[in-house]
Order: sequence, then C-alpha cells, then structure tokens
Amino acid sequence: MSSTSANPAANPPAGPAPLHGAALVLLTIAASLSTFMEILDLTIANVSVPTIAGALGVATNQGTWIISAYSVAAAVSVPLTGWFSKRIGEARLFVFSVLAFTLMSTLAAFSQNLTMLVVFRLLQGFVSGPMVPLSQTLLVRSYPPEKRGAAMGIWAMTVILAPICGPLLGGYISDNFHWSWIFLINIPIGLFGAISIRILMRHRDSSIVRIPLDKIGLALMVVGIGCLQLMLEIGHDYDWFASPMITMLGLVALVSLTFFIAWGVMTKHTIVDLHLFRDINFRYGVILLSVGFMTYFGSVVIFPLWLQTVMGYSAAQAGMATAPIGIFTLLLSPIIGRNIAKLNLRILATFAFAVMGSVSVWNSMMSLDVTFWDVVSPRLVQGIGMACFFLPVQAIMLSNITPDNMAAASGLSNFLRTLGAAIGTAISVTAWEHLASMNRAQLTENINVYNPSATLYLERLQSAGLSREQAYAALDRTLFAQSYMVATNEFFIYSAVLFFLLIIAVWMTRPRKAAGGAAGH
Repeated sequence: MSSTSANPAANPPAGPAPLHGAALVLLTIAASLSTFMEILDLTIANVSVPTIAGALGVATNQGTWIISAYSVAAAVSVPLTGWFSKRIGEARLFVFSVLAFTLMSTLAAFSQNLTMLVVFRLLQGFVSGPMVPLSQTLLVRSYPPEKRGAAMGIWAMTVILAPICGPLLGGYISDNFHWSWIFLINIPIGLFGAISIRILMRHRDSSIVRIPLDKIGLALMVVGIGCLQLMLEIGHDYDWFASPMITMLGLVALVSLTFFIAWGVMTKHTIVDLHLFRDINFRYGVILLSVGFMTYFGSVVIFPLWLQTVMGYSAAQAGMATAPIGIFTLLLSPIIGRNIAKLNLRILATFAFAVMGSVSVWNSMMSLDVTFWDVVSPRLVQGIGMACFFLPVQAIMLSNITPDNMAAASGLSNFLRTLGAAIGTAISVTAWEHLASMNRAQLTENINVYNPSATLYLERLQSAGLSREQAYAALDRTLFAQSYMVATNEFFIYSAVLFFLLIIAVWMTRPRKAAGGAAGH
C-alpha cells in the first residue's frame, strides 16, 4: 500500500472543527450550486450552437469551437488542482476560480464575434478546472464525519443532474431569449458561491506548501492532454485518422503523455501525483468511474440522436424523454449518501452496474413503433443505477486517501471522469454511424429485381398512388430508419457488455469496513 493509504477512521482531517447549523447549510448550497454551474456550462451551449452561430454570422461547424475551446481548456486545468491548491490554499483557489469563471461568462455573453466568444470560452474553461474537485474537498473538510456521506450525496446529484439539465435549459433559453443569457445566468450563482465560500472559509483554509513547479511535467501534460481532448472534440468532423491533422494530434498526444507518465513516475515533485495509483482502491476506482461515465455518456449522446434522427422527435421532446433519468437520481442520492457508511460498497456498485447493463439490454430491444412511455421507462430505471453507481465508486476510490492528498486525488479522478465522458461521446457517435452504414449496405444488397419482397413493396407503394421515383424515395427513407434502428440496438448491446464487465473490476477493490465514510476523509 502506498504512502497515501491510511485508515480514514483513524485519520480525521487536520484543521478547524467541522461547521454546523446555518453555516454548514450555506456552504453546501454555495459549493453545490458552483459545481452545478460549472458542469452545466459543459453542455448548455451544445443545443444553442446553431442559434449562436446564426447570430454571429458564422457557419454551424465554426460555432462548435465554443464547445471545443471550453472542453480542451477545462481538461488541461483540472489535473492541476492538487498542485495549485497546495500553493494557494483550497478555499482561496476555489473562490478565485468561481469569480474568474463568472467574469469570463460575462465577457462571453457580450462577445461581438466568434473570435471573442471562443477566446472567453477558452479562458472560462481553464479557470473552471479546480471548481468541481475543490467543491468536493471543501465539503469533505467542513462536514462532521457522521454526515459526510450525506454531503457527498448532495454533491453527486449536482454532478449527475447538471449534464441532463444543460441541454434542456440551453434549448429553452435559445428558443425564448437572447443566447447571451446562457452565460449571464452564471453571474448571480457565481457571486453567491464565491462570496459565501470566502466568508465561511476565510480562517479555515488549508495550509500552503511551497512545492516547486514541475515545468517539464507541466509542458508535457498541457501538450498531451490538449491534443488528446482536441482530437476527441473535432475528430468526427474531420473523419478521424483519415485526416492528417487528427493523426498528428493523436501522435503528439501519445508521445507527450507517454513521456509525462514516465517523468511523473521518476520525479518527486510532479505537477500531477501519479503515485496515487499505487493504491489499489484508487486505481480500480478510477477505472470504474472513468469507464462507467464513458459508457453512460455514450448512451446519453446516442439516445437523443436516435430520437431526433430516426424517430422524428424535436429537440425539446428528446430532452423530455431523456430527463427522467434524474428523478430517481435526485431522490436516492441523498439517502444513499446518508447511509453509505452502513452499506456494502462493492455489492451496491455491483447492483448499479447490473441495473445499467440490464437497462442497456432493454434499450437494445427498441423498434420503430415504440411509444413515448416505452422510451421513458428505461430512463427512469437507469436513474436508480446512476444513484447507486457514483457514490459507492467515489467512496471506494477515496477510501485510503489522506486529507493532504484529497485535492490532488479529486482533481485527478474528476479529470479522468471528464475524459472518459469525452471519449464515450466521440466513440459512440462514430461507432453508431459506422454500424448504421454497415447495416444500410447489407439491407441495400437485398433491393433488386430478383428479390420478390422488395419488388412487392415497391409495387404496393406505386399502387397507393406514388410515382416510381417517390416509391424509391420512400423505400430509401425506410432503409435509413431501419439501418439506424438496428445500429442503435447493437450499440446498446455493446454498452451492456461493458457495464457487466465493470462488475469484475468492482471486486478487485478492497474497501475497508465502513469505508463509505471515506468519501468524507
């Protein structure tokens, strides 16, 4: 076991005593809203890209850079949380990040052209990096030991629900207000969060450690992660490795990250503490978290795409069909968090992956004649799986992490969770379209004069009053819908396999009894 290992029960966090009463409630609201705001900004602009692009007079594919710029910058800055928090202090860094994030949101809202908007989104993403991991760390340090599980339940709700609310809120604002309100709504939330945390944590900040800056590690990490994230963001638009630019980004990312890992293992004061992976619970917990979110986000992307592309749903209807996943997540997360120290974490995580795998199998049996309720039902059940997945995995992953390494561990795990989601998004869209193309090719092979079924179908269309050209157009639409429907079913089967395989990794961990409280240590 590494030096990061410790019995959480025997090592309470150093520093001031926990908060109580109104101060604790205010801290929880401020930290949770700040976390919600940051994660919301990852997805809120997605559905608004056509509106923003039209308002700024650019093509939609150019408008997607407001998403890519934010994601790339955030991916680079999240792993730096541990180093910056030791140099500045966790509370000071959190307050600075929230205020800077709010300022960049305001400047983005008043952008006059695409270049200005992309620059401010890039800066907004970079300063946002420490917000999610430090909100978790501040709650951990401020809650009494017996209530830390409940605090993590509330925190988990914001992490899970924000990506669901983003497209719904972004679509509503785009349809009813000026696009700038997507960013302006952050101002009151950001000011409230920063001022509240500053007042409550002024004399409770973590100690400052003057550790040297690992310039070589920083350069390798920025180049490697930046190229990797950019490749994932724009790869689909450039046909992946058929493009020399995407190939070059991939090679640079591979070489840079390989040298970064080697440098991090050999160097004592690294920009990111890779020695955390020596702990078996952190190592397998990160695998469960990142691969779990990768598979989950793949389904979150493909599901509305299928509804809009194949089933004819509007963006609002697709959002309404996806949103019910948050119902049971919202209801169960605080309950699980409050009782997590009493639960068997591995059994709970196993149940979660079994539920999400079963829901994927359920989704794989959809057809073109499903009703709205048929679409919504799996989303409701998946919410149970998500509520039982995130908290136990977090508790297992952090069960041996000492208080002085909590910010570094949270930053690293949140980065890998976000990276997993980005990989899941990129792979799922490409795989779905590839499967659809293969299915369409196979179906098209059967459309010829020697196939009596195809001939009969065309004759029926023509007898209904369609011309020959109209009949072939109708047949083409049917082939399109069927090929994507089969591709959707196949995609969810692959997702189910991944979820079920993660159960094996759950039982590779070794959480201590009552390690559920470790999420708060």
